Amino acid sequence: MTIAMQPVDTPVIRILVVDDHTLFRRGLMALLARDLQVKVVGDAADAGQAQRKAQELQPDLILLDNHLPGVNGVDALPALREVAPAARILMLTVSEDENDLAAALRGGAAGYLLKTIEGDDLTLAIRRAMQGDSIIAPEMMSKLVAAYRGASAGAAAAPAPGPLSATEISLASLSPRERDILRSISRGASNKEIAREHGIAEATVKIHVQHVLRKLDVSSRVHAAVIATENGLL
Repeated sequence: MTIAMQPVDTPVIRILVVDDHTLFRRGLMALLARDLQVKVVGDAADAGQAQRKAQELQPDLILLDNHLPGVNGVDALPALREVAPAARILMLTVSEDENDLAAALRGGAAGYLLKTIEGDDLTLAIRRAMQGDSIIAPEMMSKLVAAYRGASAGAAAAPAPGPLSATEISLASLSPRERDILRSISRGASNKEIAREHGIAEATVKIHVQHVLRKLDVSSRVHAAVIATENGLL
């Protein structure tokens, strides 16, 4: 008789779910319970409860709605990060407002997802967040660029055309394969999806991603995606 076993070297991701809609919260918890690699250790309906639960439970990851009673999720980020500094925080919201997106990233959120996300994509996003990736809903990528541009509003007008900028030189240094990988990153694809798309091993994708980030002198996939989008690589 063969017994299916969960890999012993795969740590279970402990999750705190924060959402004021009871039905959605319970449905989300039931969905996550189907995945043996995650465990919901608590839930909360507002920012105050979330802060208390986060301090008590010290979860690995917090799924945080933005539209909470009293204090919005993006405004609750600093307090949550203070009481549970090791936790990764993923926004899971209906808000497609670029200001909410920008505020979440400034507040230290590891990602910004929409509630229209499929269940399998959500659990994949959770794993990627725990691996250190910055996760942005594909629908929000153009608004992410707008948020970055907005942050620099009021700066001096662009100088007249001249020598190539450091960013243009960095992009020019990418190999054709690395440019393809960067385009995939900008669409929000995971390493596994990129590997499948290009017919290469996932380990090879990881190496290419490291090279891309190093050449662009950035530390996150989100920043790399912004550079790609602003420079017309999509």
